[in-house]
Amino acid sequence: MACYSVHPLVSQLPSHFSGPVTGIFEASVAASLLLLAPAQKFGIVTTGAVWEPLLTAGVADYLGAPGGGERFAGVATTGLSAVELHDTAPEEVKRRMVEATRGLVRKGNVGAVCLGCAGMVGMEEWVREGCVSELGEEEGARVRIVDGVKAGVALLESLVKAN
Repeated sequence: MACYSVHPLVSQLPSHFSGPVTGIFEASVAASLLLLAPAQKFGIVTTGAVWEPLLTAGVADYLGAPGGGERFAGVATTGLSAVELHDTAPEEVKRRMVEATRGLVRKGNVGAVCLGCAGMVGMEEWVREGCVSELGEEEGARVRIVDGVKAGVALLESLVKAN
């Protein structure tokens, strides 16, 4: 499922489809956890504020840990909708992506940042800029940026090959 949410089809499709199923949300969380060094955390940069409690609850459910547990830094929002990511002036979208990322990594020990919307594909450099501007060149360059769409495709490809 290429919608960054706890989409009901992710749990419903396996009973109607014989192959592996994942959502980009689940794939990005799984990939982030695999990329983290011990004691590091991951977080999500997403669109509007409505997604903050929904994604936080989704991480908590997925990991079976209240609030997402010790490995989850939280969710930071740009305040833009998925449509506004592409209808707003690129300079403004970039500014909001950088600021949301800075706020997220400010929480401390963030080793991975998930792009919390399929519409954020291609915006990795803006997230990197936020990491570098907040943490400095060396430390900011080490933060892993996880595109859920790419993570989902890679996960499904590996699961299909494993069968």
